[in-house]
Amino acid sequence: MGKSRTNFDRRLALAVEAFWHGREKAAEKQNAAGKLDQGNRGKVTGGKTLDSFRDMVVDVVKRNGPAEVVVHRNRALVGLPGYFRPTKLWDLLVFHDDRLLAALELKSLCGPSFGNNANNRCEEALGSAYDFRKAQSEGLFGTGAAPFLGYFILVEDASGSRSPVQDRSPHFSTDPAFQGASYQKRMMLLCERMVQHQLYSSAAVLVAAGSNNVGKHSNLSPHTSFRSLLTKLAAHLSGEAEILSRGKQLEEEQAPYGPALGFDDDYFELEADNA
Repeated sequence: MGKSRTNFDRRLALAVEAFWHGREKAAEKQNAAGKLDQGNRGKVTGGKTLDSFRDMVVDVVKRNGPAEVVVHRNRALVGLPGYFRPTKLWDLLVFHDDRLLAALELKSLCGPSFGNNANNRCEEALGSAYDFRKAQSEGLFGTGAAPFLGYFILVEDASGSRSPVQDRSPHFSTDPAFQGASYQKRMMLLCERMVQHQLYSSAAVLVAAGSNNVGKHSNLSPHTSFRSLLTKLAAHLSGEAEILSRGKQLEEEQAPYGPALGFDDDYFELEADNA
């Protein structure tokens, strides 16, 4: 099937739509097979609900990375060594030759159990990043490796994620920033602080409505937007491309700081039936 191209905003809206449709299809498949997952797990255990966001990341890699850059997204090829555990599977790995350029994790947070799911996502994100950075500092990714580490989470826009939440901390006061904060705000604070403390190169949260508003989405802050994550990834890969091309004659369309960073009208690939 042929492909056309589109801009960032339209491509992101289509990715959000694909996420919700993918969840419903996964649940239908589970039900047809006679499998009952607890809560809404059947909607996410299919494992491909965030594929459209991965596709957008791949577009950025191809437009900005060095020539012959390789993206791995197959489960058999996305494992990296850890320091506190043997290995960790990432959602996307970017390589040039044997040099690791980037690793990314993509997650979702949907109801109805926002509380338990939010805690799990927080622990996963922190543990994975700390393990990654320790493995990096110990030279497990090769000498001098300085890969981009990215994190993205899509949060369902629902009353359960928008409403203020009260926590129990009988012995000490909680951080004022979290007091009465909704799960949406908590995910934004998580992303901000993980970047502030250099656990991730960039971390993004996108709020997206399901039900009758499929495709509707919003950002919680400019610095934790999906656009910001892709822009920082593009800049990192452009820098790698410049280093590798130094001393070589570049064609104009290969210039690492060209318009590819702008996410213009023909930046992202689009399936023909969505054109």
